[in-house]
Amino acid sequence: MKKKRALRILSLILLCALTFTACKKNVGTPEDNAASKDENTEEKDKDEQESWKIGFSGIDMENPYFLTLESAIKEELDGENCELIVKDPKTDPDMQASQIQEMIDEGINAIILSPVDWEKITPSLEALKEADVKIVNVDTQVKEMDYVDAYIGSDNYNAGVLCGEDLIKRCPDGGKVAILECPTQNSVNERITGFEETLAKAENGFEIVAREDTSGEFQKSLEAAQKILSENSDIVAIMCGNDQMAVGAKTAMNVAEQGQILIYGVDGSPDIKKELKKTENQIAGTVAQSPISMGKDAVNTVLNILNGKDYEKEIKENVFMINQENVDMYGVDGWQ
Repeated sequence: MKKKRALRILSLILLCALTFTACKKNVGTPEDNAASKDENTEEKDKDEQESWKIGFSGIDMENPYFLTLESAIKEELDGENCELIVKDPKTDPDMQASQIQEMIDEGINAIILSPVDWEKITPSLEALKEADVKIVNVDTQVKEMDYVDAYIGSDNYNAGVLCGEDLIKRCPDGGKVAILECPTQNSVNERITGFEETLAKAENGFEIVAREDTSGEFQKSLEAAQKILSENSDIVAIMCGNDQMAVGAKTAMNVAEQGQILIYGVDGSPDIKKELKKTENQIAGTVAQSPISMGKDAVNTVLNILNGKDYEKEIKENVFMINQENVDMYGVDGWQ
């Protein structure tokens, strides 16, 4: 009897043990902790996300245009897992080549590049390709476009056309014109070409009586404009490849006390827009481009390339004329 009772008690203990084992929650397994797994994976993916090192080489980082371009690039990269390396070649193509090699040695994955000299940059493009660095060419084209992965710039030819059309309206009888240019920068070449080809279609002829290479710099533009004004007292306009040149031309006219010559620039810079606000000024207009939009598009393109996403091979930013009549629409304290 006692033996049977002991067997019953033992059976009951075993039954309870089996029931407890069957009902026990499988704590810590993937099935029971799916949410934790997702959270861990997401955190791991975030930690393991590739970081990129991106270089930026402008033409002249003392030029407000390129400073604004740099700021737009930095702002767009904010929050991305990227390091930005900025170099200032100071309009020196040899310095730019040296700095690009430095960036390659520092391990950049991509570069946002505006060449000082569209031809002399070619060996640097070759070095970048050899190092498998992605190239996004901005503002002014390199000559050998096959090296670049994408190009982002303004419609520079149309910028010249807009200046030419405005001059024809203001001077329907034609006249003598001078040009301040920079043959090493293709963006300026396209602007000047658009300007000259538009004037060639005018009913009454325009004659280009002087042209000077100013490297796109203020001081050289000032000196070139002074030379032009001393040799040509009857010109009706000076076409400038960018606003830095236009400021140089305007300064030369102030020194020479000549106020009847029209000056055209390209950029839409705050300095020129402030001049347009004045009742009497020599600036006829500036064709505006947007370094802010260009910088943002450049960053988005670089990131798409590096992350293996689709991207546009060429982006043309719109340009438009700003003159005394519409300058209030765009403001004078910043870039558009």
